[in-house]
Amino acid sequence: MKQLTRAEEQVMQVLWDLEVAYVRDILDKLPKPKPAYNTVSTIIRILEKKGFVGYKAFGKAHEYYPLISKKDYRRNYFKGFLTNYFGNSYMALTSFFTKEQDLSLQELEDIKKMIEEEINQKKK
Repeated sequence: MKQLTRAEEQVMQVLWDLEVAYVRDILDKLPKPKPAYNTVSTIIRILEKKGFVGYKAFGKAHEYYPLISKKDYRRNYFKGFLTNYFGNSYMALTSFFTKEQDLSLQELEDIKKMIEEEINQKKK
């Protein structure tokens, strides 16, 4: 799966939320300063070529919808992120977040609880 640019990801975030939309609908949901209509239209066509977006034609109008779910993209993106920045090591990632992000005691306790719950599930 190809990586999205920042602009492509911003458009996909809106399309994932809307599920089905015309360019105008996407443009309306983008934050200010809003890009030009043609810019969003171009990004949508790029996303279509990359296999992220499909459409239904209604005359000259096109209704767009995601072909890749947000969950699938997030999973693929995270795998690349983990490999590229942490040597595919969850220990390195965990160490980074616990030491570099100055997590509160409560956040660390919550993470510990989630991990313990997952361990208990795997033991069953």
